[in-house]
Amino acid sequence: MRKHTPRAVVAVGFMAGTLALASCASSGDASSEDTGSDEMTIGSIDLAAAGCPADIRIQTDWNPESEHGHLYELVGPDPEIDDSVKSVTGPLYASGEYTGVDVTILAGGPATGFTQPNAQMYNDDSIFMAYVGTDEAIAHAGDLPTVGVFAPLEKDPQMIMWDPETYPGVDGIAGLGEEGVTIRVFPGGTYIDYFVGVGILSEDQIDSTYDGLPAVFVSEDGAIAQQGFASAEPFIYENEVPEWGKTVSYELINDAGYPKYAAVMSLRPDDVTEYSDCLTELVPVLQQAEIDFFDDPTETNELILELVEAYDTGWVYSAGVAEYSVETLKAELVGNGEDDTLGNLDEARVQELFDIVVPIYTEQGFEIPEDLTAEDIYTNEFIDESIGF
Repeated sequence: MRKHTPRAVVAVGFMAGTLALASCASSGDASSEDTGSDEMTIGSIDLAAAGCPADIRIQTDWNPESEHGHLYELVGPDPEIDDSVKSVTGPLYASGEYTGVDVTILAGGPATGFTQPNAQMYNDDSIFMAYVGTDEAIAHAGDLPTVGVFAPLEKDPQMIMWDPETYPGVDGIAGLGEEGVTIRVFPGGTYIDYFVGVGILSEDQIDSTYDGLPAVFVSEDGAIAQQGFASAEPFIYENEVPEWGKTVSYELINDAGYPKYAAVMSLRPDDVTEYSDCLTELVPVLQQAEIDFFDDPTETNELILELVEAYDTGWVYSAGVAEYSVETLKAELVGNGEDDTLGNLDEARVQELFDIVVPIYTEQGFEIPEDLTAEDIYTNEFIDESIGF
């Protein structure tokens, strides 16, 4: 249930070009006075009375995209866009009703110089929540400790993709390992260290020179495999990379044995305690916003596309990708898990990842606190168990 007033939206293509800034984009900080939220009637949920910050600032891990739709669903009428810091601020709405506070969603990736969201949250005290994967929470438990309170994704969208015409007998990442296929990835992926460590892949298969562009995959004509996101690249390569223009096969890293929760909504540990009353009211709002987004994503996706244009980071995101992303998320990546509840973290699954990554991080020189347990990086205490798909 969206309530923002749409501005002009441009569906951008895959090839980068010069994008005009939306004429209504603002610069400078957006406040409750700017959005007019101080004159609005508070509905059945009063986050101000629950002790939430007047502006709940949330740091994402990338440019606006449909994977973040559950957050942009929160943004109420007439939001203010700050194209200087790549953020949008509006009254925080819960299923069509004002909650008494504002929400600001901050873009990540190019907007922060590719600083990780947990580090950005520690750099800026005004940031209330940030996306933190469970493996990142473990790796930085010593220097940037966080506690996750809501998991919007049941499965990490990260995957390895390959050409099914070149490798018709391959049905997963393990099959790529058996075939000895070169796999291009970004450097530093812990899941790759795990796959190599347990023998699913071999070290000499890994090419850590991936730059996010399709040129090498295309020029190799299917000879190599490549990392990507199941919610984007399969559509892009088939529909928006004319030099390729055909389907790719893929397997999620989660399905290959790396049970990470990605983009968990996380806070600094002290803030979990200080704002417990707020989180008791806010987390169910986050749960319901995700359900509302997938029930009707049209207007929220329009806002996402508008923000991509206004931020003008050089990244492009089309309406086609946004629509594909929603359908793929619904089919494979979001859900209730093993129970009937959206957004809670499974204890056994977090423990499994903990057991996988702690030896890897220790060998790599991360200072993991000796007394750290899997339960230290998340809590389900604020989850409303009655809310689910």
